Amino acid sequence: MKIWYTRCPVPTASGLAYNLGWLEQELGDVGVLQEAPPEIARHHFDHDLLGLFREGGNVPALAARSEGARTRLIGLTWIEEWQSILVRPDSGIRDAAGLRGARFALPGWAASRAESFPRAMALHGAKGALSQAGLTLDDVRFVDVPSDGWWPGLEALRRGEVDAVYVKGARAAEQAAQLGLAVAVALDAHPDPRTRVNNGTPRPITVHEDLLAERPEVVIGFLVQTLRAAEWAASSLDEVRAILGRETRSGSDGVVTAYRNDFHTALHPDLSGERLDLLRVQKDFLRLHGFLASDVDQGAWLAPEPLAEARKKVGL
Repeated sequence: MKIWYTRCPVPTASGLAYNLGWLEQELGDVGVLQEAPPEIARHHFDHDLLGLFREGGNVPALAARSEGARTRLIGLTWIEEWQSILVRPDSGIRDAAGLRGARFALPGWAASRAESFPRAMALHGAKGALSQAGLTLDDVRFVDVPSDGWWPGLEALRRGEVDAVYVKGARAAEQAAQLGLAVAVALDAHPDPRTRVNNGTPRPITVHEDLLAERPEVVIGFLVQTLRAAEWAASSLDEVRAILGRETRSGSDGVVTAYRNDFHTALHPDLSGERLDLLRVQKDFLRLHGFLASDVDQGAWLAPEPLAEARKKVGL
């Protein structure tokens, strides 16, 4: 059976394990969807590939499961990542309260619910920011923007067509600096993690249920190397940042801005009640706003045994 791996361009322990060569040492030749032909790469969104491990945004993972994808949830990560609401420096918007009445960029729907994750991110990012001032989505006006470009809405913001854009990650931080945009709301600075629940927080690790049923040792091996990489990362910040520069396709300034506060010490996947509750917040939001074809039963989706066994093997 061919083993495949896919991830988003963000810090993940599984991504570190792949870059360090540990996944291939454990599993043999591992195909990477980002390097595969389109007919294979599309499975990043639908997970209809038997040997696939995926650590990525929760919008595609939840959308695929809601449409019948035969996946199991084997881990969750929560990586504090630069999430901000950007405005023009001369806008007069300085905080969440200042967003009342603002024109907020909203990427359009894509070809599928899973591929519409930029729209979902913008909506939930707006909600999280507005909630800090007791406001709701009804207190802003959403303006459709194209989903193309590295980060939808930034050019529209620069041109004055919108007043606010939700962004996250290293590349967006770099682009914001290049365009001279200002941060009105720093979502990652708020003490309540519920205000920054979004596509990458929490981030699920999923696997095809047939692979788990037929080759549980492969699934455990993948998680063992992921946990090993998380342990390695905790004392290897410079090396982690170098890998992240390649993973996120950004420079060192973007990586340092986007990933701070000892993020490298907390890359371990877990299935704690807190993370599952935060995933449920995201799931309910996506269901309410039309990003899921049906509800997702998290209990039926969850498969905690491989991670528990992997933790034993690593000594955690």
